[in-house]
Amino acid sequence: MTETTQPKKMPLTSMDIAEEKREQLKHCLGFAFPEIMAEDKIDFDELKRVLGEWVDPGKERFGLNWPGKAECMKIIQQPSVATLKPVREESVNFDEAEHLFIEGDNLEVLKLLQKAYFGKIKMIYIDPPYNTGNEFIYPDKYAETLETYLAYTGQIDDDGRKFSTNSDSVGRYHSNWLNMMYPRLYLSRNLLCDNGCIFVSIDDVELAHLRSICDEIFGAEHFSGLVSRSTGTRMGSGSATLSSELDYILIYAKTDEVEFSGLPMNDDDLSIYDQEDERGKYLTRSLRRTGGENRREDRPSMFYPVIAPDGTEVFPIAPAGYESRWVCGKSTYQKLLADGMIEWKKMRKDNAERWQVYQKHYVGSAMKQPSNLWNDEEGNKKATRDLNALFGGLKVFDHPKPVGLMQRMITLATEARTNDIVLDFFAGSGTTGQAVWVQNQLDQGNRQFVVVQLPEKLDDEIKAHQVASQLCEEIGVPKNVAELAKERLRRALSSMQEKPYFAAGSGKVGFKVFKLDRSNFKIWDGRAAADEDLKRQIEMHIDHLSPESTAETVLYELLLKAGFPLTTEVKALEMVEKRVFSIEDGALLICLEKEITPELIDALAEANPLQVICLDEGFKSNDQLKANAVQTFKARAQAEESEIVFKTV
Repeated sequence: MTETTQPKKMPLTSMDIAEEKREQLKHCLGFAFPEIMAEDKIDFDELKRVLGEWVDPGKERFGLNWPGKAECMKIIQQPSVATLKPVREESVNFDEAEHLFIEGDNLEVLKLLQKAYFGKIKMIYIDPPYNTGNEFIYPDKYAETLETYLAYTGQIDDDGRKFSTNSDSVGRYHSNWLNMMYPRLYLSRNLLCDNGCIFVSIDDVELAHLRSICDEIFGAEHFSGLVSRSTGTRMGSGSATLSSELDYILIYAKTDEVEFSGLPMNDDDLSIYDQEDERGKYLTRSLRRTGGENRREDRPSMFYPVIAPDGTEVFPIAPAGYESRWVCGKSTYQKLLADGMIEWKKMRKDNAERWQVYQKHYVGSAMKQPSNLWNDEEGNKKATRDLNALFGGLKVFDHPKPVGLMQRMITLATEARTNDIVLDFFAGSGTTGQAVWVQNQLDQGNRQFVVVQLPEKLDDEIKAHQVASQLCEEIGVPKNVAELAKERLRRALSSMQEKPYFAAGSGKVGFKVFKLDRSNFKIWDGRAAADEDLKRQIEMHIDHLSPESTAETVLYELLLKAGFPLTTEVKALEMVEKRVFSIEDGALLICLEKEITPELIDALAEANPLQVICLDEGFKSNDQLKANAVQTFKARAQAEESEIVFKTV
């Protein structure tokens, strides 16, 4: 068949990050600097000349470098051939839930999310390993990340490979941590929307290094704050170093479009609203500007007379006698006066009375401007007690983050009614998921969460793991952290449903569980060299669907790799006695039938979708039928003055 009569091949890899970046660069630079384009490629030397800059190849430049940094970019640019398979029996309200729990290595998962969630995440929060020498570290196997993961989880022979702690006795102690963090942060930035931001918990061991790589990935100009948080627990002892009662939250914005919301006021904040009238509680503040830039010459337009109740003119004169200014211009003052927001008081000073003017501030929807010192949040001890209570008093997690802390960040970075997505790819105990639910219930929000957790194994030989391990035995699940996090979310949801503020159905509570696994399709192994190996590869691909695959697992793999979120509504239709899946009201039609007929092609075209995906084996090597299908879709699209993209897999 010619190219025009062939359907497009559906790619089975995650989005090619390097190709996407190249296309963006060509698109942006091609308009501004057409002279740097050479045969549709960018001549970077010419770009330097255009900008009047020359950089010697060996010239040193400012930045953080470490052993393995160059290798990180290879990891980032290596597409994933894995998939995320739905697991209904471990989910809660699978068909309606808009929240996701993904079990798997977060590097591989982040690659798989690139196409469907590119630029769609409003907030990312992560609590990665602090690299204190005892926590779990991801020692990425650059050439076979998925295979390493499958070996670790027991899905293939272990062959001696395992994930472990990153002891400070290891020569590349900090380098190992940076090699783990850099690709994950790089990929996560792609997922943020333009007004999105990321929060990263850390302590002082890797704070400086983390800030350096975040400056490089997100841009130093997008640094939005470093929060010091009181943990309520003292870490460390002895006289060599000071014990720590703090950890930190590093915040970066995606672009300059990010604006943080204020925080709700507590009882102490509200206590300053000490006056009340028919409109409610209010406080008054002087209309005269105080503090910095409070002189007439600073804002001349804000020096003018206002009329006191006795008809006299009052100017903004400072107690020291110099000409000051008001907090607003004349037109704004007139509006405040008309709205009843101005209050006059006669004050006595130096045996004389004079009028002073104030602006009224009502409680209303007043919010508190957040600072970078968070010492008023519940600490880790209370978080541990609350989580233990969910598990019947059992301590199954060490040092969980407080739900209230997560709610504060969610309030700052997201809006209640805009379906904002919150991502946490170091989910740990699942605090982020619970916090999204709680905050949604409190402000009737529609936020969604996507949490990712590696099934880190529990070791019965480690004392701290024994209680958690026993619990896993009792509830009949594998002994790993991901299973505990899922159980925590189930119990949290059950507990929430008993609360008076719980609104049934709000935010479509529950969660869909997906697990990282091999593709449903047999991927060609280009490493096969011997004739026998090559023969087996060819025979295997006669039927290229894995025997373990189901219609649902194939459906979700195609859905994700076609660029649709995993929460997209899917409807099963019947067309000429064949099953077809309709995505987003027919925008995408997926047919997994193994026998495609001309009548089915006509029915698919008649539905006028934007995209159609069929199994290649459904055409039974009938090239004529395939060519006719291409022409049928093309004719239908022309008649509707639209386009139908037809792909096979």
